[in-house]
Amino acid sequence: MNSLVAYDDSDSEAETDNSNSQEKSIRNHGQPSPSDTLNTKYESNPQPGWDNVNTGSGIVHEYSRVCCLLEPQEEKNTWKSFSESRRQWPVTKLQVKPCTFAPSNFTTSPSATTSGNRELAVAPVSKMRPYEAFRVPNSSSCDLMSLEATSQQGSLLQKRRQENMAFVEGGIKPYIPKRMRQTQPEGTNERGESELQRQRMNPLPSLPAGFPIRESTTIAVSEFLKPYLAAKYKSTEIPKRLIFQMSEHGGPVNSVQWCPVLQYSHMLLSASMDKTFKVWDAIDTSRCLNTYSSHNGAVRAVQWSSCGRHILSGGFDSELHVTDVETGTQLFSCKNEFRISTVKFNPNDPNIFLCGGFSPEIKAWDTRNGKVIKVYKASIQQTLDILFLRDGNEFLSSTDSVSRDSADRTIIAWDFHSAAKVSNQIFHERFTCPSLTLHPKESVFVAQTNGNYMALFSALRPYRINKKKRYEGHKVEGYAVACECSPDGAVLVTGSADGKVFFYSYHNSRIICTFSAHSHACVGTTFHPVVPSVLATCDWNGNIKVWQ
Repeated sequence: MNSLVAYDDSDSEAETDNSNSQEKSIRNHGQPSPSDTLNTKYESNPQPGWDNVNTGSGIVHEYSRVCCLLEPQEEKNTWKSFSESRRQWPVTKLQVKPCTFAPSNFTTSPSATTSGNRELAVAPVSKMRPYEAFRVPNSSSCDLMSLEATSQQGSLLQKRRQENMAFVEGGIKPYIPKRMRQTQPEGTNERGESELQRQRMNPLPSLPAGFPIRESTTIAVSEFLKPYLAAKYKSTEIPKRLIFQMSEHGGPVNSVQWCPVLQYSHMLLSASMDKTFKVWDAIDTSRCLNTYSSHNGAVRAVQWSSCGRHILSGGFDSELHVTDVETGTQLFSCKNEFRISTVKFNPNDPNIFLCGGFSPEIKAWDTRNGKVIKVYKASIQQTLDILFLRDGNEFLSSTDSVSRDSADRTIIAWDFHSAAKVSNQIFHERFTCPSLTLHPKESVFVAQTNGNYMALFSALRPYRINKKKRYEGHKVEGYAVACECSPDGAVLVTGSADGKVFFYSYHNSRIICTFSAHSHACVGTTFHPVVPSVLATCDWNGNIKVWQ
């Protein structure tokens, strides 16, 4: 009776210790079991081991069992003669279970926010560790894989490829070797999409790792912008009516800038001579989201960071600050030796920025250690504006240096890494250039001159001026009037000292349209990066207007 009980329970033992028997069988023999080639009626029952197959009795028993010469009772006795650890038969059929997970959405409660706030939608985040799905199998798993047939291996490989594609679509990206990452062009992700295309195709905000999610209106996605985020930017349209007017600044507004991150482009940044800079919701409510009073003097220059969560500012108090947009805390602060008139982040490294002002020097700061890493010296009195070229290895600076015969050193090209002058014979007319802007499509840049016109230059060496195109008709003298190109590059817009806004055709340099926007000098104009017909302007009286 004991032998019968042991024989009846052998099925359950084989099932529970299946994986251990596989590893032991493979480790003891080093080769797959002959049962892979045998198709017998005893597949559902445990089979005898192969330890004595090379001996005489083992050969006789195995040959008799295969030829069906042994009686069932005799086969039971033969099975009972083996040790307890050898009564299990390796199962060579590999079972692959696809990993499944349920994505979770993190949202903030609308009731916990103030009026006008919108729900923050975040991309689905997987609960599974990314490395578990692509973990390298151990040695026993590799041995089991080698037992599969060629057809089974092909189907398994195809199945795993489908699972990998499902993981990529669910937010988990497979590991890419360093050699393949280096061959991809700059500004593209693993799928070869540019950053601009990725932001337009994904209307939901993708928060960087480690960024705290708080209940704040500054990280909400505007319902008005969502249809434009999923669509391609169309041709620029001329605005026709006034949408909002913000007049909370107590002094002249020097500049206005839309947030560069498309999902957060409802935010508008403004710098004023009233010692503050503000962030506005200039798309939905026209209200001020936050006011930053970190300066003791007029704020002359500000710039968004590439992630849209930090603001670099410099002013006439000779101070430089990097401020967190959401909390208002100062991530970096330093005291400069001269008053600041322009600041610019390095497009290749967000931790490095340039500052220029009332000094013959331009300094490069590193926010990680708070030190000056480069100094660019020139025989000038003041730096008016700084413009990084497309690759970030060279930049341009406009100065107030004007000689009697030529405008030597009015625009200087610098090598960012070596701090050497690339060229200082770019502009040869006797006018200063208070503003520089880069064309979004072509390798050219536009310089606003105090000669009441905009000049066009090549952004490649030797940076020659285009004498066939000159955009004139507005008034600049006496003010630092900024100019800008539309996102599609077809229209140039600039303010005027008489309060008007001028729109020029980039291709034929003709005036498309002009209208009176302010009662005082209009010193700043900027196109919205997503909506083709939205324009923001500011004037010397402290007013900010949004047009559509």
